[in-house]
Amino acid sequence: MDSESTKNQSVDIKSGINDILNLIQQDREKEIITRRFGLYDRKETLEQIGELLGITRERVRQLEKAILTKLRTTLGSGENKSLVQIEKDLIRHLSELGRVAKVNILADKVFGKSTDSKEKAHISFVASLSPALMLVEENDNYHASISIADNSDERKIKSDVDEIVGLIKKHGQPISTENLHTLLNHEHPSQVRALASVSKNLAELNENWGLVKWPSVNPRNIRDKIFVILNTANKPMHFSEISDKIKESGFKRKDVTTQAIHNELIKDSRFVLIGRGIYALTSWGYSKGTVSEIIAEVLKEAGTPLHRDEIVKKVLEKRQVKETTILLNLQSKPEFKRVAKATYTLA
Repeated sequence: MDSESTKNQSVDIKSGINDILNLIQQDREKEIITRRFGLYDRKETLEQIGELLGITRERVRQLEKAILTKLRTTLGSGENKSLVQIEKDLIRHLSELGRVAKVNILADKVFGKSTDSKEKAHISFVASLSPALMLVEENDNYHASISIADNSDERKIKSDVDEIVGLIKKHGQPISTENLHTLLNHEHPSQVRALASVSKNLAELNENWGLVKWPSVNPRNIRDKIFVILNTANKPMHFSEISDKIKESGFKRKDVTTQAIHNELIKDSRFVLIGRGIYALTSWGYSKGTVSEIIAEVLKEAGTPLHRDEIVKKVLEKRQVKETTILLNLQSKPEFKRVAKATYTLA
């Protein structure tokens, strides 16, 4: 969307909101609605509005309910062209997003830019009045969201979201949108993605969904981000390469130095140094230790003397070092003893 169409879209919605508000005849009632939804300023509580207007919290709630009911009745005829046009735009965008979307995602889509709180409030206000749309209220488990009302209600949306959360918990590890779709009864993966995004208990990274507490989909610190990079690459990497990958990633905060990456790699037991600046995940079977300690481990596991070529081969499976480094350790360290030509055991 170009800048000119974005500008026109913003004017259309804002003027449409004004048209709707002009249907409210009393200034006090208009004040209640604009403040409750945050249409012109920050969103206010029942208590705050009650104090301002000199009425009780309960009276504000009653008035708000009565005003919205009257507006819905007035607008339900479809004669208000402003509401009808805004409805059409929202439904079109929701169809593209999977029939349901968080308010902030839908607002950004509609306005074609990163929206502020007032623009998000305009979208929520329209959804609360439109018979074609449904507003999912925000709480501890769900983001404030808007859905196309056909064949769905708030309870059904939340039930579908809970089903996805339960499925991911049972799976026990991140799962792709496509794989989730094969396990659920929804027409298109976009619907699964949209429903999953409504949950505050889920996070997504690279089209993989998991619980928000899982670092693999919701890395909260540098160490978690390093883990995600290595786990995704599925191979050992030099700390400078890990740093570059983090800077290229879609992580929210990625402005970290290469030295900071190296420091975190050293501190965390999930990572093991297997070569000069090269790190792997301990979950891949690597263990900490010097080259001589790895040689000792190899000989101990074998339980019998090994030819140096076999020792080199097995050490290289655990460490990315030069063969000469392995041979120097084997020949110079007192814990190893040559028992035959090029054959060694533990002393």
